[in-house]
Amino acid sequence: MTLESRLNYREENPKAVEAMLALEGYVRGCGLEHSLMELVKTRASQINGCAFCVHMHTRDARAAGETEERLYLLSAWRESPLYSARERAALAWTEALTRVADGAPSDEDYAELARRFSPKEQVDLGFLIGAINVWNRICVGFRVIHPVDQRAA
Repeated sequence: MTLESRLNYREENPKAVEAMLALEGYVRGCGLEHSLMELVKTRASQINGCAFCVHMHTRDARAAGETEERLYLLSAWRESPLYSARERAALAWTEALTRVADGAPSDEDYAELARRFSPKEQVDLGFLIGAINVWNRICVGFRVIHPVDQRAA
């Protein structure tokens, strides 16, 4: 099966892309740990079925020193001791906000988030999660194809 992109969103609306890149620039420099941000981006992308973003953020996480084992187990993080309490709180919040259509985030998830993150960090994490969800929806909707290593394919 050959997949083809539906359109090039960057060419069709560069102003919208510029606005998203400005948000990305803020989030990237907000002070949250790079490793945490890549885990959050990868987990949301897994939930949303965004191959382009899973490819990008697992590659970026590896380049920043993330282990293969933690990346492989990310979809089952609740059953793995490999994630810190702070990462677990962020991943739970990521899942809650990404799946908000299934119901509001629980008070328990928020309480754990508040124990592990300052109020500013909570807001930054919310914008990080919101941004990756926007990118996922753009990439999935317009069928943006991830780079393919022809040797591996």
